[in-house]
Amino acid sequence: MVSYALSPEQEEFRKVVAHFADAVVAPAADEFNAEGRFPVEIVRQMGEMGLFGLIFPEEWGGVGGDYLTFCLALEELGRVDQSVGITLEAGVGLGAAPIFEFGTDEQKQRWLPELARGEKLGGFGLTEAGGGSDVFGATKTRAVQDGDHWVIDGTKQFITNSGTEMTSIITVTAMTAPGEMTAIVVPVDTPGFSFAPPYRKVGWHASDTRELTLDGVRVPLDHQLGERGAGFRQFLKTLDDGRIAISALAVGLIQGCVEECVRYAGEREAFGKPIAANQAVAFKIADLEVAAQTSRHMYRYACWRKLEGLPYKREASIAKLFSSEQAVTAAREATQVFGGMGFTTETRVGRFYQDAKILEIGEGTSEVQRLLIARDLGL
Repeated sequence: MVSYALSPEQEEFRKVVAHFADAVVAPAADEFNAEGRFPVEIVRQMGEMGLFGLIFPEEWGGVGGDYLTFCLALEELGRVDQSVGITLEAGVGLGAAPIFEFGTDEQKQRWLPELARGEKLGGFGLTEAGGGSDVFGATKTRAVQDGDHWVIDGTKQFITNSGTEMTSIITVTAMTAPGEMTAIVVPVDTPGFSFAPPYRKVGWHASDTRELTLDGVRVPLDHQLGERGAGFRQFLKTLDDGRIAISALAVGLIQGCVEECVRYAGEREAFGKPIAANQAVAFKIADLEVAAQTSRHMYRYACWRKLEGLPYKREASIAKLFSSEQAVTAAREATQVFGGMGFTTETRVGRFYQDAKILEIGEGTSEVQRLLIARDLGL
């Protein structure tokens, strides 16, 4: 029997992260989003809280939690600021998790502890110009063996956490032979590795996202992550987990819309009464609550299947598809409740309106999710 009840430890943890989100992240969110500034101080505090080590064992610098606990943190952070939420999601799911999942013990010892403690950040260099969802077919980055080194040439784009002062490594995918993709860990101080200025994005303004260039980058063969030719398979596994995490982040956005709308509708008066007294407004907010609860059940069910060792690819896609599309709707409807004030980024719902759309794109578009679900149904 599936139970969505949190353990006492998980509920206590959720409250701790919620307090941190409300007391530390929320008051600073408007400033660092307006400035497009990566919130180093806040990210370091998250590291001190153990948030970057939630899914890793203590022997590798983690805290020995589970994937649901990680998603609870994403939901609570995403409830007040999506940039901070995606920084944690990418730092753990894309930066550190591949090292833990596919690395040797020596590689884990070398790179994982500082990532799990939040002292450093890692990224995952997959997407390339013109690639989009056709990752394998569009990858032009090449790695050629030269003695005991890989020599890598190529360009990656839209890479999260790739150019911050905390970034230490980027795992890049490269073609090492025709039809053969391999993942290789590249320290960012390697000669030939460079990153462009941050993108001017519609949303996620305080999240670091850049284009990367690898020009004759040489790294030892022992930087290869997992078997040669296993890069594409590793990437698919990484995205299955990431879709659950993005769903949790989307639920945070929807829940944030609910809370902000309940507060504002009770305070804002029009025609002599709070706008909450109007069914047109109250029903909008009721629909937001339905979206939040339904989406939450979906990602928690996918989490449960993952933790039980059951297949969860379809459930991860369902959770990601539904919750991300509901997040876009929630942000739009919340902006409508706020009226003109909702169209300013001085309000949380205004920032959510900017941030929501990327949830339908990152870690697999809505179209890809529908394709995966259809294939899993045998269509």
